[in-house]
Amino acid sequence: MSLPHAILTALVEKPSSGLELTRRFDKSIGYFWSATHQQIYRELGKLEADGLIRALPGGQPARGQKKSYEVLPAGRDELARWTAAPQDPKPLRDAMLLRLRAAAVVGTSGIEADLRRYLELHERQLAEYEEIEERDFPPGRDSTEDRLRHLVLRAGIDLETFWTQWLRHALAQFGELPDEGGRT
Repeated sequence: MSLPHAILTALVEKPSSGLELTRRFDKSIGYFWSATHQQIYRELGKLEADGLIRALPGGQPARGQKKSYEVLPAGRDELARWTAAPQDPKPLRDAMLLRLRAAAVVGTSGIEADLRRYLELHERQLAEYEEIEERDFPPGRDSTEDRLRHLVLRAGIDLETFWTQWLRHALAQFGELPDEGGRT
């Protein structure tokens, strides 16, 4: 996935300013594709220069005024092309997994405490996703858009469920390791 396509998706859903996009990323798309305010603005400029989006008519914004953007037909075509194109899954890159591998040869100092912190973070994220599911996807919301958005949320719920289960398992394994003196 790429940031331009995430922005195009958000703008097709609702024309927005850069600030509004940043807020929407923080509340939805950012759960699975994050971007900073600066990255979003930089990408908006590129998308506009490429003729995929345009600033909504309404005169030149004065300093401090929001400039809202909408997707042009070429942008919608690019998003449709990208959506239809096959893509391979990306390999998992996770620092904790690499740290565990390194701990096997240099010692486990600090890892167990961080696993507990990770577990707490993943439990919180899982609870947040479950709240969103209950609030935004009550029984009967079965339009194509709702089903696909719910499918994305379910991926988040299932991933957080996986991580919380795996972290509990990892912590149980740590409880069975011989004490190295520096473990915690």
